[in-house]
Amino acid sequence: MDDTNISPHANPRREAARAQDPAGKRTVRFTGILLLIAVLILLPPATGAVPDDAFLQNATSPQIVKIGVDTMDFNGFSVADGTVETNFYLSLRSDEPISLENVELINGQITSVYSFVNTTNEKTYRIYAIITADPDLRQFPFDQHMLPIEIESKNNDVSTRVLVIDTNRTGIEPEADLPGWEITHNNAYVMNKSYDEGGEEYSRAVFTHDIERDTASTLLKFFLPIMLIIIVSLSSLMMKVSSRLGLNASMFLAAVLIHWRVADAIPLVAYATFLDIFMIITYATLVMVLVSGILIMKFTETKDTVRIERVNFWSLRIIPALSITLYFLLFLTLVI
Repeated sequence: MDDTNISPHANPRREAARAQDPAGKRTVRFTGILLLIAVLILLPPATGAVPDDAFLQNATSPQIVKIGVDTMDFNGFSVADGTVETNFYLSLRSDEPISLENVELINGQITSVYSFVNTTNEKTYRIYAIITADPDLRQFPFDQHMLPIEIESKNNDVSTRVLVIDTNRTGIEPEADLPGWEITHNNAYVMNKSYDEGGEEYSRAVFTHDIERDTASTLLKFFLPIMLIIIVSLSSLMMKVSSRLGLNASMFLAAVLIHWRVADAIPLVAYATFLDIFMIITYATLVMVLVSGILIMKFTETKDTVRIERVNFWSLRIIPALSITLYFLLFLTLVI
């Protein structure tokens, strides 16, 4: 064995460790690189998953706006124009900034606005406005109408803003009234409105108020005079003299004048109202009484007593019975 290249102070174990040291360092470095790559790969999803999801959720979820309307009063309802003056408190609440600029009154015009609560996420306004309605006059003068207050999201469809009824701040004051009318019921709901077929839908809050004409006032101002005319005209059938013709002619003229005055308060419509049918029956009754009077006058001139008695007999039995039956059937339609 050649010992010329071995140092007398050499340690076999130390020399073996030195021979293996470069390989160990390379292993540590390789392991460290792998760990660093694993951390870089796993760290972004772990730290960024929640914020990214939250961002997507906020980006796709619409703003929820709680809206309430507390109606204070109505005034000046015009059936002919379909308009009424009203004032109400409008409240808006949301987790995001909200104001009157984000909504609009659809069926009317705001005349004045007063702000009471003005914070970033909550607004309360006192609003005076003229709103429009679509009156249904088929049962006039026993007509009933709905006065709506329609408020819609402005420039934001349902994907970005949704209106929700705030029931705690919605209603009508007990002191609210409308002269000549009775407020019977109020309701509130939300609907989606699209202005184009298949287009964007906008959230709309509708606050309705049902009214009906005062029954006592209607009976006293219209039906009482007409019914008195009918009673007088039918009572004249018991008269066997030709002079009753003038009485019935004056009753007919009075009925026409009352009808003209009442009908002048409503607009022209393309359908027959309760008033129109009622007056048709009234005119038919008065005309039948007039015809019977004309026949009696004719037979009186010829002194045909047999035919006079025959006209009186059938007039007393047919005209009142037919008139009362038609009136009964007409008023029955109000309750059916």
